[in-house]
Amino acid sequence: MSGWPLVVFSDSPAATKDVAGRLAALCGSGDVVLLMGDLGAGKTAFAQGFAAALGVEGPVTSPTFALVRQYRCATSAPVTTLIHADVYRTGGLGEVVELALAELVEERAIALVEWGELAAPALGDDALEVLLELPGAGRDGTGSDRTGSDRTGSDSELGERTIRITGRGRWSVRAEEVERALTLRSPEAAQ
Repeated sequence: MSGWPLVVFSDSPAATKDVAGRLAALCGSGDVVLLMGDLGAGKTAFAQGFAAALGVEGPVTSPTFALVRQYRCATSAPVTTLIHADVYRTGGLGEVVELALAELVEERAIALVEWGELAAPALGDDALEVLLELPGAGRDGTGSDRTGSDRTGSDSELGERTIRITGRGRWSVRAEEVERALTLRSPEAAQ
């Protein structure tokens, strides 16, 4: 077992969505997934893959201006609701607390929070942190860049990403389980 952080490489939006779907399969009621990374790093693509794995129908877009969207999950999903938040435009931790995300996940829901490093203090100790990084972005690994600079160019267009996953709280002992889920190969991929 390699332990936290787990590092996965993605070469396309479809691969990023696949990673998200594998993580969604491990989540249950009350779980919080914090998405971190620069603008254009793939947080929304990740959210789309995560939602699809929970059976959410219809388009999933970043709730940048609405701040929070709630999606009904399939009856076969382990939860009834996916709470998708984007706290980029909040004025600080006080506004994040006012969104009541922690209370919303208590009702058979999972919270997926873009710009999660801003919301982390308001959401408790139990979270799965997902940092999406573009190659050569010069990041410090914290996911705290909010400069608004959107990378374009060959790496971004090709969809190449490094995805660093870290569990804390009740997730901290689940590294091996997460690693197994991320390394499973579908029968089609094995051919």
